[in-house]
Amino acid sequence: MSSMQEYSVTEDESEADIIVVNSCTVTNGADSHVRSYISHVESSGEAKIFLTGCGAHTKGEKLLEQGRVSGVFGQSEKIKIDEMLSKEEPFYEPGDLNHIDESVVDDFIGKSRAFIKIQEGCSFRCSYCIIPYVRGDARSMDEDKILEQIARLARNGFGEFILTGTNVGSYGQKTGTSIAQLMKKISQIRGVRRIRLGSVEPIQITDEFKEILDEPWLERHLHIALQHTSPQMLKYMNRRNVYKQDRELFELLASKGFAIGTDFITGHPGETQQLWEEAMRHVRELPLTHLHAFSYSKRDGTPSAQMKPEVNGKIAKERLHELESIVKAKNFEFRRSFDGELDVLIESQKDALFIGYDQHFNKIMIESDEDLVGNWINLQKYEVKEESNYGRV
Repeated sequence: MSSMQEYSVTEDESEADIIVVNSCTVTNGADSHVRSYISHVESSGEAKIFLTGCGAHTKGEKLLEQGRVSGVFGQSEKIKIDEMLSKEEPFYEPGDLNHIDESVVDDFIGKSRAFIKIQEGCSFRCSYCIIPYVRGDARSMDEDKILEQIARLARNGFGEFILTGTNVGSYGQKTGTSIAQLMKKISQIRGVRRIRLGSVEPIQITDEFKEILDEPWLERHLHIALQHTSPQMLKYMNRRNVYKQDRELFELLASKGFAIGTDFITGHPGETQQLWEEAMRHVRELPLTHLHAFSYSKRDGTPSAQMKPEVNGKIAKERLHELESIVKAKNFEFRRSFDGELDVLIESQKDALFIGYDQHFNKIMIESDEDLVGNWINLQKYEVKEESNYGRV
């Protein structure tokens, strides 16, 4: 948006002369949503349609050939958006998959948390994932830019920084540094109180990373992507992690007081009932507290899309709910067994309650007669309920 200087933005779609569709292409469903939206725009007005985002690489050329969009441009071309939207002739400019965005600040939550993009792309080749083909291999943002932006935000009152990217743990691999070294430098910036990571891979929790586990600025929550816990399923998915090693890592982190989240896919081709039951035995063994899970969605162009046997969608959803139920119970038990103080950053207010997240990335609801939004609260007394923790200040 900051690169757009020659156009004004309207909140009312019916007023727009130009509509830019920033597309996702992670699943076939995402592609379908984009096509449906373009059909909606075509039927409701005369606006010119331009396509950008990851879908530019998978469906952009075909949509252009069909005359359904006026132009297609990739992620790297967004910085020239004014030039793109001014073109009179249809065009297809997918851009450079090795491009590194100059902007590192992704988003804000109020005036308390800032999301900092530190890398783009992924060099893994998981069998179900299209991302490396549309976003390119892993590449890192300039360290000086990251530190400069965080220092500026810290001076303006931001205390928590979330490091994001397509594959965050790969930061610095081609530039002689690492995610652990970057976090150490960020922690030395005055005003930085807490650093949180997006999803990392188990093999990215290296010995160097383990050396920072006791640092007070590292959030006591790590999200480590497993995707599955059956060794056979991990092979089908072309994953690099090994369950036995995953369990040892999770037990180490739990012994240091970490809450641990993971990603998980249910219903991937080849997931028999026997393999599912094995996976759930393993999940029950793991000290998990948080979950980002979804049932498998076929993505054309990936090896998984050709695999057999496929798992019935209803069964995949049932397995998803079983998994969610197990981890929800584990989270409740984690919160009940923790008897320490909670270090909470208040982000928002809903009705009479203030909402924030503690050092374990657990939501907490707080009653107060004061305006707490943006404040750090050290909570010594609180009530643990199944859905959330509650306190009063």
